[in-house]
Amino acid sequence: MGLISLSKETKNSGRGMSLLLVFFPDHNDVSPSSSSSSSPATTLFRARSSRLAQSTISICLLLLLLTLFLFTLSTFEPSSAVVSPRRFLLTRDVHRTRGFNNNNRFALQGMGTLFMRGTKSMHDLIVAHIASDTTEEDLRLFMRMLHRSGVTSRSDVVLLFNSDRFNGLIEEENNSFLKLVDVYRNSNQTESVWGFNFSRFMKNRSKNDTSEPIWGKKKTHRANNETELTHGSVVGFDVTELDPENSLSGFMDHVAITMRRWACYPMLLGRVRRSFKHVMLVDAKTSLFLADPLTRIRNRSPESVLFFSKHKKTSEINPAVMIGGAKGVRRLSSAMHTEIVRTTMQQQRKKRSSVLSESVVLSQLVGNVRMTTKSFEAVGPSESIAEASSLAELRTRNSAASSVKDHDIIQRGNVMAAVIMKRVCSSSQLDSSVYSYC
Repeated sequence: MGLISLSKETKNSGRGMSLLLVFFPDHNDVSPSSSSSSSPATTLFRARSSRLAQSTISICLLLLLLTLFLFTLSTFEPSSAVVSPRRFLLTRDVHRTRGFNNNNRFALQGMGTLFMRGTKSMHDLIVAHIASDTTEEDLRLFMRMLHRSGVTSRSDVVLLFNSDRFNGLIEEENNSFLKLVDVYRNSNQTESVWGFNFSRFMKNRSKNDTSEPIWGKKKTHRANNETELTHGSVVGFDVTELDPENSLSGFMDHVAITMRRWACYPMLLGRVRRSFKHVMLVDAKTSLFLADPLTRIRNRSPESVLFFSKHKKTSEINPAVMIGGAKGVRRLSSAMHTEIVRTTMQQQRKKRSSVLSESVVLSQLVGNVRMTTKSFEAVGPSESIAEASSLAELRTRNSAASSVKDHDIIQRGNVMAAVIMKRVCSSSQLDSSVYSYC
């Protein structure tokens, strides 16, 4: 195939227009020498393309396997995984409640343990703290006397502790209380000195009364009986749930639960501030209920708090028992928490190594409240709480019953729990048939 060039010139102009056509030979016309020279380059290009394709496929497969591996790790939750303190509280609480009864649930807003749900909402709240040195015998006696006194017919009970070792015991005493009500309901036995009066728990309820306890989940149906069993709820909170940061640990080496409880009260009472009118703070190890102490405060203002003296001839306040309006006790707890921090910092500045006394700090706070701002109304201390050793029923067998009925709450003092428990168990054959520890 050749190269052709064509040129044409017009008559009227000197300008010309040319057309150039170039034709290249076909591949079939390429000489053998040219074909043989391009073959090695084509082979090398194809080899490189093949290796590149294999590398690309390998990388894609590797990325796919890596993606699957990371997805597997993200969905796997090992038991030793590190979680935040607040998440740990909820996880720990679930396993804790499953340990003794699968039917128990959270008490309030994903926290706490619901040991026994009440039949209706109550206006009074008893908050009892369980010290670290409390024994099973101590707590068993406290729970038994708490139910037998009748105070749970009008109050809910919150237990503060730093260990779940008492969960089974609390559950057992609650069940014994319910059995005791059924046994006395079907008998004609009258109340004795240390006996149980079940009539306090049997109350007439109107059909329009649909109040539900704030603890746990609401029930879908209610009983229609005009007269039915009425009792409060029993719940428990670990101190780490209400004070997860242990706010007093930065000011003292060892924070006992008697001190740490003051950091727990503001959160607890703040969450239930619209549900209760009166609150009682009590030490579960040293205090025993004989009747309803909250009758002392029901006619007072919401800001008032009733204090008791530690001894008859002293004005030092007893921190084991305090009763007041819900607003007053809530303000007291916040002020006491602040006072503990302030007093501890003063001791550190003065380089004192003495142990901080809860009674001294509380007495100092009440004195300051009366002299300065009145965040709450302090009532007393005008009387002390009687000790169990002063009761005639514990000194002689054939004494009058008046001394027990004259008190609504006592302190154990030096009297062993087994001594009081023996009198309770011997008060009636019905009682001994219900309680396992008699």
